[in-house]
Amino acid sequence: MSLLLGTTITVSSNHWMMAWTGLEINTLAIIPLISKSHHPRAIEAATKYFLTQAAASTLLLFSSMTNAWFTGQWDITQLTHPTSCLLLTTAVSIKLGLTPFHFWFPEVLQGSSMTTGLLLATLMKFPPTALLILTSPSLNPNLLTTMAIASAALGGWMGLNQTQIRKVLAFSSISHLGWMTIILLYNPKLTLLTFYLYCLMTSAIFLALNTTKITNLATMMTAWTKIPPLTTTLMLALLSLAGLPPLTGFLPKWLIIQELTKQEMTPVATTIDLLSLLGLFFYLRLAYCATITLPPNSSNHMKHWQTNKSVHILITNLISLSILLLTLYPMIFTTT
Repeated sequence: MSLLLGTTITVSSNHWMMAWTGLEINTLAIIPLISKSHHPRAIEAATKYFLTQAAASTLLLFSSMTNAWFTGQWDITQLTHPTSCLLLTTAVSIKLGLTPFHFWFPEVLQGSSMTTGLLLATLMKFPPTALLILTSPSLNPNLLTTMAIASAALGGWMGLNQTQIRKVLAFSSISHLGWMTIILLYNPKLTLLTFYLYCLMTSAIFLALNTTKITNLATMMTAWTKIPPLTTTLMLALLSLAGLPPLTGFLPKWLIIQELTKQEMTPVATTIDLLSLLGLFFYLRLAYCATITLPPNSSNHMKHWQTNKSVHILITNLISLSILLLTLYPMIFTTT
Protein backbone atom coordinates (compact mmCIF):
# COMPACT_ATOMS: atom_id res chain seq x y z
CA MET A 1 0.00 0.00 0.00
CA SER A 2 2.82 2.41 0.84
CA LEU A 3 4.57 1.63 -2.45
CA LEU A 4 1.42 2.39 -4.41
CA LEU A 5 0.80 5.54 -2.35
CA GLY A 6 4.34 6.88 -2.86
CA THR A 7 4.25 6.15 -6.59
CA THR A 8 0.83 7.81 -6.98
CA ILE A 9 1.89 10.93 -5.05
CA THR A 10 5.06 11.40 -7.12
CA VAL A 11 3.45 10.78 -10.50
CA SER A 12 0.40 12.99 -9.88
CA SER A 13 2.12 15.93 -8.14
CA ASN A 14 2.96 19.34 -9.57
CA HIS A 15 4.97 20.57 -6.58
CA TRP A 16 8.54 19.48 -5.93
CA MET A 17 7.91 18.93 -2.22
CA MET A 18 5.08 16.49 -2.93
CA ALA A 19 7.20 14.65 -5.47
CA TRP A 20 10.01 14.37 -2.93
CA THR A 21 7.55 13.12 -0.30
CA GLY A 22 6.34 10.37 -2.63
CA LEU A 23 9.91 9.26 -3.36
CA GLU A 24 10.70 9.10 0.37
CA ILE A 25 7.57 7.03 1.07
CA ASN A 26 8.65 4.63 -1.69
CA THR A 27 12.16 4.30 -0.25
CA LEU A 28 10.94 3.65 3.29
CA ALA A 29 8.34 1.14 2.05
CA ILE A 30 10.72 -1.06 0.04
CA ILE A 31 13.44 -1.37 2.71
CA PRO A 32 11.50 -3.83 4.95
CA LEU A 33 10.78 -5.93 1.86
CA ILE A 34 14.49 -6.11 0.96
CA SER A 35 15.57 -7.02 4.50
CA LYS A 36 12.66 -9.41 5.10
CA SER A 37 14.78 -12.58 4.95
CA HIS A 38 17.15 -11.33 7.71
CA HIS A 39 20.09 -12.71 5.72
CA PRO A 40 23.35 -10.68 6.02
CA ARG A 41 23.36 -10.12 2.25
CA ALA A 42 19.77 -8.82 2.41
CA ILE A 43 20.62 -6.45 5.27
CA GLU A 44 23.63 -5.21 3.30
CA ALA A 45 21.44 -4.67 0.22
CA ALA A 46 18.85 -2.75 2.28
CA THR A 47 21.58 -0.52 3.76
CA LYS A 48 23.09 0.20 0.34
CA TYR A 49 19.67 0.97 -1.08
CA PHE A 50 18.74 3.31 1.77
CA LEU A 51 22.01 5.29 1.62
CA THR A 52 21.87 5.65 -2.16
CA GLN A 53 18.21 6.65 -2.32
CA ALA A 54 18.52 9.05 0.62
CA ALA A 55 21.46 10.81 -1.09
CA ALA A 56 19.55 10.99 -4.37
CA SER A 57 16.40 12.36 -2.69
CA THR A 58 18.44 15.00 -0.87
CA LEU A 59 20.08 16.03 -4.14
CA LEU A 60 16.69 16.23 -5.84
CA LEU A 61 15.32 18.42 -3.03
CA PHE A 62 18.40 20.62 -3.22
CA SER A 63 18.00 21.06 -7.00
CA SER A 64 14.34 22.07 -6.61
CA MET A 65 15.21 24.51 -3.81
CA THR A 66 17.96 26.04 -5.96
CA ASN A 67 15.51 26.48 -8.81
CA ALA A 68 12.94 28.03 -6.45
CA TRP A 69 15.58 30.39 -5.03
CA PHE A 70 16.51 31.78 -8.47
CA THR A 71 13.15 31.62 -10.28
CA GLY A 72 10.53 31.58 -7.51
CA GLN A 73 8.88 28.49 -9.05
CA TRP A 74 8.13 25.19 -7.26
CA ASP A 75 6.33 23.74 -10.28
CA ILE A 76 7.97 20.57 -11.63
CA THR A 77 7.54 21.64 -15.26
CA GLN A 78 9.15 25.05 -14.59
CA LEU A 79 12.67 23.78 -13.93
CA THR A 80 14.72 26.36 -15.86
CA HIS A 81 17.91 27.10 -13.89
CA PRO A 82 20.94 25.30 -15.50
CA THR A 83 22.49 24.22 -12.19
CA SER A 84 19.15 22.83 -11.00
CA CYS A 85 18.74 20.89 -14.25
CA LEU A 86 22.19 19.34 -13.85
CA LEU A 87 21.56 18.43 -10.20
CA LEU A 88 18.16 16.95 -11.04
CA THR A 89 19.63 14.83 -13.85
CA THR A 90 22.24 13.51 -11.41
CA ALA A 91 19.66 12.79 -8.69
CA VAL A 92 17.26 10.94 -10.99
CA SER A 93 20.15 9.01 -12.57
CA ILE A 94 21.20 7.82 -9.11
CA LYS A 95 17.63 6.74 -8.35
CA LEU A 96 17.28 4.89 -11.64
CA GLY A 97 20.76 3.38 -11.71
CA LEU A 98 21.93 5.04 -14.92
CA THR A 99 25.64 4.96 -15.72
CA PRO A 100 27.87 6.22 -14.05
CA PHE A 101 25.63 5.93 -10.94
CA HIS A 102 24.77 2.27 -11.48
CA PHE A 103 27.04 0.56 -8.91
CA TRP A 104 24.37 0.05 -6.24
CA PHE A 105 21.72 -1.61 -8.40
CA PRO A 106 23.24 -5.07 -9.19
CA GLU A 107 24.34 -5.54 -5.57
CA VAL A 108 20.93 -4.59 -4.18
CA LEU A 109 19.09 -6.80 -6.66
CA GLN A 110 21.36 -9.75 -5.90
CA GLY A 111 20.67 -9.39 -2.16
CA SER A 112 16.89 -9.29 -2.62
CA SER A 113 14.37 -12.03 -3.22
CA MET A 114 12.84 -12.54 -6.67
CA THR A 115 9.58 -10.76 -5.85
CA THR A 116 11.36 -7.81 -4.22
CA GLY A 117 13.79 -7.71 -7.15
CA LEU A 118 10.80 -7.48 -9.47
CA LEU A 119 9.53 -4.43 -7.55
CA LEU A 120 12.99 -2.83 -7.65
CA ALA A 121 13.34 -3.37 -11.40
CA THR A 122 9.84 -2.18 -12.37
CA LEU A 123 7.63 -0.25 -9.91
CA MET A 124 10.45 1.62 -8.16
CA LYS A 125 11.71 3.00 -11.47
CA PHE A 126 8.37 4.50 -12.48
CA PRO A 127 8.39 7.69 -10.30
CA PRO A 128 11.94 8.79 -11.35
CA THR A 129 11.07 8.07 -14.99
CA ALA A 130 7.93 10.20 -14.64
CA LEU A 131 10.00 13.07 -13.20
CA LEU A 132 12.42 12.81 -16.14
CA ILE A 133 9.53 12.97 -18.61
CA LEU A 134 7.96 15.99 -16.86
CA THR A 135 11.26 17.93 -16.86
CA SER A 136 12.53 16.68 -20.25
CA PRO A 137 12.26 20.06 -22.08
CA SER A 138 14.77 21.58 -19.62
CA LEU A 139 17.37 18.78 -19.61
CA ASN A 140 20.69 18.75 -21.45
CA PRO A 141 20.39 16.54 -24.56
CA ASN A 142 24.14 15.89 -24.90
CA LEU A 143 24.40 14.75 -21.26
CA LEU A 144 21.39 12.45 -21.56
CA THR A 145 22.64 10.94 -24.84
CA THR A 146 26.09 10.29 -23.35
CA MET A 147 24.64 8.64 -20.25
CA ALA A 148 22.25 6.56 -22.38
CA ILE A 149 25.00 5.21 -24.62
CA ALA A 150 27.23 4.54 -21.60
CA SER A 151 24.37 2.65 -19.89
CA ALA A 152 23.72 0.52 -22.97
CA ALA A 153 27.43 -0.25 -23.28
CA LEU A 154 28.00 -1.03 -19.62
CA GLY A 155 24.80 -3.04 -19.23
CA GLY A 156 25.78 -5.29 -22.12
CA TRP A 157 29.48 -5.51 -21.24
CA MET A 158 29.08 -6.28 -17.53
CA GLY A 159 26.29 -8.78 -18.11
CA LEU A 160 28.62 -11.01 -20.13
CA ASN A 161 30.61 -12.07 -17.06
CA GLN A 162 27.74 -12.97 -14.71
CA THR A 163 26.46 -16.37 -13.61
CA GLN A 164 23.84 -15.08 -11.11
CA ILE A 165 20.51 -14.54 -12.86
CA ARG A 166 19.52 -11.52 -10.76
CA LYS A 167 22.76 -9.70 -11.62
CA VAL A 168 22.22 -10.47 -15.30
CA LEU A 169 18.72 -8.98 -15.07
CA ALA A 170 20.13 -5.97 -13.19
CA PHE A 171 22.58 -5.17 -15.99
CA SER A 172 19.78 -5.84 -18.47
CA SER A 173 17.74 -3.17 -16.65
CA ILE A 174 20.65 -0.70 -16.90
CA SER A 175 20.89 -1.38 -20.63
CA HIS A 176 17.16 -0.86 -21.16
CA LEU A 177 17.31 2.39 -19.19
CA GLY A 178 19.81 3.59 -21.77
CA TRP A 179 17.26 2.97 -24.54
CA MET A 180 14.55 4.81 -22.57
CA THR A 181 16.80 7.80 -21.85
CA ILE A 182 18.11 8.30 -25.37
CA ILE A 183 14.65 8.92 -26.80
CA LEU A 184 13.32 10.89 -23.81
CA LEU A 185 13.77 14.40 -25.26
CA TYR A 186 12.39 13.58 -28.72
CA ASN A 187 9.41 11.33 -27.98
CA PRO A 188 8.41 10.94 -24.31
CA LYS A 189 5.48 8.69 -25.27
CA LEU A 190 7.97 6.25 -26.76
CA THR A 191 9.91 6.28 -23.48
CA LEU A 192 6.73 5.30 -21.64
CA LEU A 193 5.94 2.58 -24.18
CA THR A 194 9.46 1.16 -23.77
CA PHE A 195 9.12 1.25 -20.00
CA TYR A 196 5.74 -0.50 -20.03
CA LEU A 197 6.93 -3.27 -22.35
CA TYR A 198 10.12 -3.67 -20.29
CA CYS A 199 8.01 -4.05 -17.12
CA LEU A 200 5.81 -6.61 -18.86
CA MET A 201 8.72 -8.77 -20.04
CA THR A 202 10.68 -8.44 -16.79
CA SER A 203 7.62 -9.37 -14.70
CA ALA A 204 7.09 -12.50 -16.78
CA ILE A 205 10.73 -13.55 -16.39
CA PHE A 206 10.97 -12.81 -12.65
CA LEU A 207 7.75 -14.68 -11.87
CA ALA A 208 8.82 -17.66 -13.98
CA LEU A 209 12.21 -17.75 -12.26
CA ASN A 210 10.51 -17.52 -8.87
CA THR A 211 8.19 -20.42 -9.74
CA THR A 212 11.04 -22.70 -10.85
CA LYS A 213 13.41 -21.50 -8.07
CA ILE A 214 16.16 -20.58 -10.55
CA THR A 215 18.93 -18.38 -9.11
CA ASN A 216 22.00 -19.05 -11.31
CA LEU A 217 23.06 -20.75 -14.51
CA ALA A 218 23.69 -24.09 -12.78
CA THR A 219 20.12 -24.37 -11.49
CA MET A 220 18.77 -23.09 -14.80
CA MET A 221 20.37 -26.02 -16.62
CA THR A 222 18.34 -28.53 -14.59
CA ALA A 223 15.13 -26.49 -14.32
CA TRP A 224 13.59 -28.14 -17.40
CA THR A 225 12.78 -31.21 -15.29
CA LYS A 226 10.36 -29.22 -13.11
CA ILE A 227 7.96 -27.59 -15.59
CA PRO A 228 9.16 -28.19 -19.21
CA PRO A 229 6.55 -25.93 -20.91
CA LEU A 230 7.40 -23.02 -18.59
CA THR A 231 11.15 -23.26 -19.24
CA THR A 232 10.50 -23.39 -22.99
CA THR A 233 8.40 -20.22 -22.92
CA LEU A 234 10.93 -18.67 -20.53
CA MET A 235 13.49 -19.03 -23.31
CA LEU A 236 11.22 -17.06 -25.67
CA ALA A 237 10.63 -14.39 -23.01
CA LEU A 238 14.41 -13.98 -22.55
CA LEU A 239 14.86 -13.60 -26.30
CA SER A 240 12.03 -11.06 -26.31
CA LEU A 241 13.81 -9.05 -23.59
CA ALA A 242 16.88 -9.16 -25.82
CA GLY A 243 14.91 -7.44 -28.57
CA LEU A 244 15.02 -10.28 -31.08
CA PRO A 245 12.41 -10.06 -33.87
CA PRO A 246 9.60 -11.06 -34.25
CA LEU A 247 9.06 -10.99 -30.46
CA THR A 248 7.57 -8.14 -28.39
CA GLY A 249 10.93 -6.73 -27.21
CA PHE A 250 11.83 -5.81 -30.78
CA LEU A 251 8.99 -3.26 -30.97
CA PRO A 252 10.45 -0.48 -28.72
CA LYS A 253 13.93 -0.80 -30.23
CA TRP A 254 12.48 -0.66 -33.71
CA LEU A 255 10.49 2.49 -32.92
CA ILE A 256 13.39 4.16 -31.08
CA ILE A 257 15.80 3.59 -34.00
CA GLN A 258 13.14 4.89 -36.38
CA GLU A 259 12.62 8.04 -34.27
CA LEU A 260 16.37 8.68 -33.88
CA THR A 261 16.77 8.41 -37.66
CA LYS A 262 13.95 10.94 -38.13
CA GLN A 263 15.82 13.28 -35.76
CA GLU A 264 18.95 12.94 -37.99
CA MET A 265 20.81 11.06 -35.25
CA THR A 266 21.79 8.07 -37.37
CA PRO A 267 25.30 7.67 -35.80
CA VAL A 268 23.76 7.58 -32.30
CA ALA A 269 21.12 5.05 -33.42
CA THR A 270 23.81 2.87 -35.02
CA THR A 271 26.00 3.02 -31.90
CA ILE A 272 23.29 2.03 -29.42
CA ASP A 273 22.01 -0.63 -31.81
CA LEU A 274 25.45 -2.24 -32.05
CA LEU A 275 25.86 -2.09 -28.28
CA SER A 276 22.63 -4.07 -27.87
CA LEU A 277 24.42 -7.02 -29.52
CA LEU A 278 26.43 -7.42 -26.30
CA GLY A 279 23.22 -7.96 -24.36
CA LEU A 280 21.93 -10.32 -27.03
CA PHE A 281 24.90 -12.61 -26.41
CA PHE A 282 24.17 -13.23 -22.73
CA TYR A 283 20.43 -13.47 -23.37
CA LEU A 284 21.16 -16.22 -25.88
CA ARG A 285 23.32 -17.95 -23.27
CA LEU A 286 20.47 -17.78 -20.74
CA ALA A 287 17.98 -19.04 -23.32
CA TYR A 288 20.29 -21.93 -24.19
CA CYS A 289 20.68 -22.86 -20.51
CA ALA A 290 16.90 -22.65 -20.01
CA THR A 291 16.17 -25.28 -22.66
CA ILE A 292 19.22 -27.51 -22.41
CA THR A 293 18.31 -31.15 -21.77
CA LEU A 294 21.62 -32.26 -20.28
CA PRO A 295 24.02 -30.04 -18.32
CA PRO A 296 27.49 -29.83 -19.92
CA ASN A 297 29.12 -30.99 -16.67
CA SER A 298 28.19 -32.80 -13.49
CA SER A 299 25.83 -30.83 -11.29
CA ASN A 300 25.50 -30.94 -7.52
CA HIS A 301 21.86 -29.88 -7.71
CA MET A 302 19.30 -32.62 -7.23
CA LYS A 303 16.99 -32.95 -10.21
CA HIS A 304 13.28 -32.61 -9.44
CA TRP A 305 11.00 -34.55 -11.73
CA GLN A 306 7.69 -32.81 -12.30
CA THR A 307 7.44 -31.43 -8.77
CA ASN A 308 5.10 -28.59 -9.67
CA LYS A 309 2.86 -29.09 -12.66
CA SER A 310 0.57 -26.11 -12.07
CA VAL A 311 1.53 -22.66 -13.31
CA HIS A 312 -0.34 -19.55 -12.22
CA ILE A 313 -2.52 -18.05 -14.93
CA LEU A 314 -0.83 -14.63 -14.42
CA ILE A 315 2.56 -16.03 -15.48
CA THR A 316 0.99 -17.66 -18.53
CA ASN A 317 -0.66 -14.42 -19.63
CA LEU A 318 2.45 -12.29 -19.01
CA ILE A 319 4.73 -14.61 -20.95
CA SER A 320 2.21 -14.79 -23.81
CA LEU A 321 2.04 -10.98 -23.99
CA SER A 322 5.83 -10.62 -23.73
CA ILE A 323 6.18 -12.84 -26.80
CA LEU A 324 3.26 -11.92 -29.07
CA LEU A 325 2.65 -8.16 -28.70
CA LEU A 326 4.58 -7.16 -31.82
CA THR A 327 1.37 -7.69 -33.81
CA LEU A 328 -0.03 -4.52 -32.15
CA TYR A 329 2.49 -2.29 -33.94
CA PRO A 330 0.08 -1.28 -36.77
CA MET A 331 -2.46 -0.09 -34.17
CA ILE A 332 0.23 1.89 -32.26
CA PHE A 333 1.49 3.38 -35.52
CA THR A 334 -1.97 4.58 -36.59
CA THR A 335 -2.73 6.16 -33.18
CA THR A 336 0.58 8.07 -32.97
